[in-house]
Amino acid sequence: MKKIVIIDYGLGNLRSVRKGLEYVGAVPIISSRDADIQDADGLILPGVGAFSDAMKNIEVLRQSIGRYMEMGKPMLGICLGQQIIMSESEEGKLTKGLDIIPGRVIRFGGQGLKVPHMGWNSIKTTKKHPLFENIEDDAYLYFVHSYYVQTDAEHTLAMCDYGVEFAAAVTNREGNVVGTQFHPEKSGKTGLKILDNFVNMC
Repeated sequence: MKKIVIIDYGLGNLRSVRKGLEYVGAVPIISSRDADIQDADGLILPGVGAFSDAMKNIEVLRQSIGRYMEMGKPMLGICLGQQIIMSESEEGKLTKGLDIIPGRVIRFGGQGLKVPHMGWNSIKTTKKHPLFENIEDDAYLYFVHSYYVQTDAEHTLAMCDYGVEFAAAVTNREGNVVGTQFHPEKSGKTGLKILDNFVNMC
């Protein structure tokens, strides 16, 4: 069974992610230990909260994550976890992210929509990727966020429309690092299938 480390950096929906991974047959561990991170088959960066807080908390883990990334193994960022793997965020003051995938995090505004974007919304996949294997286009998934990711087509796996089109899922050029703005662990059978697909990537 695949050993998946859910990185504990003080922000995140850790236990529901763990339950989702257990359901699809992985062996999830919640940890911030370097030894666990390096030994993992896959990493998950969850996250709920403010971008700047996340970056302060994760700074002590930056080198561990960097060493893991050098091995080319898979990593998945969920919600805020997707946002912090981008280049920067406009939340509060302009804050640098981990810069694994190029792009900026922007607040919803000016569309006359309720913020945060909360609830079920459909996505449209824009390119083939193992993360979306056997996932129907226009699948509905669960979102809770006030900020969204803006990146280019090369790094976008799926789009969502909430008054403005935004990247619902992203990837690096190599395809081993992926992020989802939606919460797969809260998105029913479709979300569990996406978690299963990630485990199969590992």
